[in-house]
Amino acid sequence: MEAMWLLCVAAAVVAWGFLWVWDSSERVKSREQRGRLGAESRTLLAIAHPDDEAMFFAPTVLGLARLRHWVYLLCFSAGNYYNQGETRKKELLQSCDVLGIPLSRVMIIDSRDFPDDPGVQWDTEHVASVLLQHIEVNGINLVVTFDAGGVSGHSNHIALYAAVRALHSEGKLPKGCSVLTLQSVNVLRKYISLLDLPLSLLHTQDVLFVLNSKEVAQAKRAMSCHRSQLLWFRRLYILFSRYMRINSLSFL
Repeated sequence: MEAMWLLCVAAAVVAWGFLWVWDSSERVKSREQRGRLGAESRTLLAIAHPDDEAMFFAPTVLGLARLRHWVYLLCFSAGNYYNQGETRKKELLQSCDVLGIPLSRVMIIDSRDFPDDPGVQWDTEHVASVLLQHIEVNGINLVVTFDAGGVSGHSNHIALYAAVRALHSEGKLPKGCSVLTLQSVNVLRKYISLLDLPLSLLHTQDVLFVLNSKEVAQAKRAMSCHRSQLLWFRRLYILFSRYMRINSLSFL
């Protein structure tokens, strides 16, 4: 009985210490992010499919809202792999509304040039050209998209990284326009939810967004807008994925 009591006390102390470190780190990172990302910037979130914004980037979108960024969204396909394109476009608009992205700042490309198909490689130059056009037209000074791993390894996700990487390396982005990419993690880290927070605090290179309980509920509501995609395994994803709660990002 005494051993059990000591174990409970030890667990409480560890939990308190963890939360104190988290809170302190979050205050520091919040100050750093305000400095690095600025306030009231114009940010373009480039995604490949409807539901990417909620499934992968909700912490970033809601975190940028805290910094009063104007968030624009560019979706490169209608998600028509199973002939659900029209439905998925409507679901994306509903999700954006929940996440606080005005519909006037949402652009969905429905083109044969960018099919929703993991077996098709999108043309890097074409993707880069479309991206650059939207960056210039909207006066964007921050682009957010996937990293080289694409989070899930989907070729369409990786195509967006390849395009923005090309624009960056070739010096084609407007002066003052930065690029943030969402860090991919291994499968174990991907599905341990907030238990991944200590590793995220240790390994995040540039920007870390962590949602509070109210924001997590908001992210879940956004994902729930994608009713056509809510198969059993995606419901488990909503419960366990770190990407519904934590986003670690790196600058190019």
